[in-house]
Amino acid sequence: MTSLSAAGSHVGKVRSNNQDSGYAGEHLFVVADGMGGHAGGDVASALAIQSIAHVDRDYTSAADAVEALRSALLEANQELAETVYEHPELAGMGTTVSGFVRIGDRLALAHIGDSRIYRWRNGVITQVTKDHTFVQRLVDSGRITAEEAAVHPRRSVLMRVLGDVDLTPEIDVEVLDTRPGDRWVLCSDGLSGYVTEQRVGELLDENPDAAAAVEALIEESLDHGAPDNVTVVIVGIDESPTSSVGTPVMVGSAAKPLTYSASSAKRGMARLPSLLLHPLSATTAPADEHFEPESEEFLRELIAEDARRKVRRRITWSVGVLLVAGLVVTALAAGYQWTQSRYFIGVSDGNVAIFQGVQQGIGPFSLSSVYFESDIAVDELSPFSRERVESTINASDLPDALSIIDRLQSELD
Repeated sequence: MTSLSAAGSHVGKVRSNNQDSGYAGEHLFVVADGMGGHAGGDVASALAIQSIAHVDRDYTSAADAVEALRSALLEANQELAETVYEHPELAGMGTTVSGFVRIGDRLALAHIGDSRIYRWRNGVITQVTKDHTFVQRLVDSGRITAEEAAVHPRRSVLMRVLGDVDLTPEIDVEVLDTRPGDRWVLCSDGLSGYVTEQRVGELLDENPDAAAAVEALIEESLDHGAPDNVTVVIVGIDESPTSSVGTPVMVGSAAKPLTYSASSAKRGMARLPSLLLHPLSATTAPADEHFEPESEEFLRELIAEDARRKVRRRITWSVGVLLVAGLVVTALAAGYQWTQSRYFIGVSDGNVAIFQGVQQGIGPFSLSSVYFESDIAVDELSPFSRERVESTINASDLPDALSIIDRLQSELD
């Protein structure tokens, strides 16, 4: 029997622990990605999912559901802050959360961070959430393109998360329509950061079974080296009022008992001062996400740094262009000098002449010119000599060209 919805999580090929968590129930579907490298990223995502799970119930309206989900995220944020108070070694932990509650043909959605929700409809995949990252701010302001954001050195700077960093985080909430045949993908950036949207859509098309699709998407991430944890929840929509997976399922860190490891926390804290980044390739260990509040001072600093980076890149590009142009000009000059060392015999204004250069040209530009025009009329030559001159006679050098002229003159004497 084809499964409608499913969830899965994998630690990846580089990290030693899974800081992702996911939940698939009867009405509620959520993905959370603990801030990597921060103390207790796995604890943060697990606590958030476990705190939100009680929202998995029926609602009379989408408005009630969206308010319940938003409140649940704020309660999870408070619980994370209280956990840090009781366990100071976990200071700085945080998590993204992206999820929704299904109410028939409506979805009550809540989102914070850079985990994503996609809608696949009629073979077309669309991202419905917006990343709360510094580079997304640059894209929104028109400073960079989405393609540039994908490789930007600050692409892992998060502007909003749940955690002890903000007591009242701003959470995106909205109500969306859905219809039978739609499939929704909730995922951590372990998938979206390494597998293109187009490929995600292709794998959904190839795998109508939700469990098989989850497995295929995780395998695709593994094929790209899977440097980060990857968590995927797929929700299919049919005529039934829910997309139940049967017994609710938790995956990733949320599926395990919570543990508070002081040693791992201290290692995470030691890395907090650095602005940590995702890797440029899947062959190296993934860099960790880093939270910074949406303060104007911090944004100005990052924007100024980005401007300096663009200036450096333009200078480097300009120098490179000048070097290439210099090489091209040098090569053209050397080539032209060589052509001017060649000579041939031809016709100029009806007379035999010595031409300097080669008989070819570059577009409308000739690479030869008359060096010397003799008094020998071409019509006075024998048919054989006339044909040779009209077809041009190559000379090895200038003395050889002059000797050819002398031989032609001797024919007339």
